[in-house]
Amino acid sequence: MECRGEIRRQLFFQTLPSLELELKDDRFLYFWVGAGKPPMFGDYEAQRHWQEITFNLPIKQWYFNSSDNNLQYWGLDYPPLTAYHSFLCAYVAKFINPDWIALHTSRGYESQAHKLFMRATVLIADLLIYIPAVVLYCCCLKEISTKKKIATALCILLYPGLILIDYGHFHLGFALWGILGVSYDWDLLGSLAFCLAINYKQMELYHSLPFFCFLLGKCFKKGLKGKGLVLLIKLACTVVASFILCWLPFFTEREQTLQVLRRLFPVDRGLFEALANIWCSFSVFFKIRDILPHHIQIMISFCFTFLSLLPACIKLTLHPSPKGFRFTLNDDLLQFYFFKLNYTTLVSYVSDHYDPSDDDDCHTGSSSETTRLICCVEL
Repeated sequence: MECRGEIRRQLFFQTLPSLELELKDDRFLYFWVGAGKPPMFGDYEAQRHWQEITFNLPIKQWYFNSSDNNLQYWGLDYPPLTAYHSFLCAYVAKFINPDWIALHTSRGYESQAHKLFMRATVLIADLLIYIPAVVLYCCCLKEISTKKKIATALCILLYPGLILIDYGHFHLGFALWGILGVSYDWDLLGSLAFCLAINYKQMELYHSLPFFCFLLGKCFKKGLKGKGLVLLIKLACTVVASFILCWLPFFTEREQTLQVLRRLFPVDRGLFEALANIWCSFSVFFKIRDILPHHIQIMISFCFTFLSLLPACIKLTLHPSPKGFRFTLNDDLLQFYFFKLNYTTLVSYVSDHYDPSDDDDCHTGSSSETTRLICCVEL
């Protein structure tokens, strides 16, 4: 019986990626916001346009406004790793149909063949990065039954929010690999994956404090005069090396680096714009954007965000545990959503229940832990 159960488990985890890909493949049949509506055509066009720009223009012009790169028309505002991925996709697209990425003339291109290609780029990325991380996470869970492992995998991979919203907007990321790595003491792998996640989508910086505090707490726990110091040096080298490799083409000139940063962090938009947060609610009673200078608004947002994060991060540093790490990730996202500037949306999916009695052992899992984890996997 045990042998049969093991065989069924292996067969399920082998076929699970196919089920996930089949559901996501159907997603491309539906429309997206802005489909067929000039002049912007929606987020689909943004991803296509980035392929057009990265393939046809020199790397030094990717983030600069010019006659060939109108930043008001879906200008590139994601980190370098996204740009490199767009270039790779465009390189493949050229061999299939050069019209898809033709400079200027390809704007608004939405043929069925191109939609299939765009969806395929995400399916392949999912198959190579996201799905293996989910399957590995579920396989590593200890002291729970095979059925619960399967249920956990299904909850993550088939979560509608990721399929209908984030997957539909072509987002990719390495965050789950980072969480998986540091939770199971593969700290260098986790740090590398998290750095790649930041360099793919700057919103992952929201998770940087929990990662930093958790890893720093591990170093303190090992002792900063022995193994802890060695781990700290290894982690620092991993982070620095990964950022240098990702940003190297933009380090040639100071203005290049500054322009990329300006595109990634558009703080000039103010405390809120089209997205509601606590500042938007507060403005009903006190017109903070009209009364306070812009730089003061930024400082207020930073101070409130930092102070709201401090208690959970201090506790995580002093008492590092995988459960505390996951809790701090959720808390971190919520605080950023409430107090940050306007340029992102809430990506946290909070569990319906939180059981404080959950075992701290990183090798023990539950559905509540998994749903708390989902807040990060789509980045």
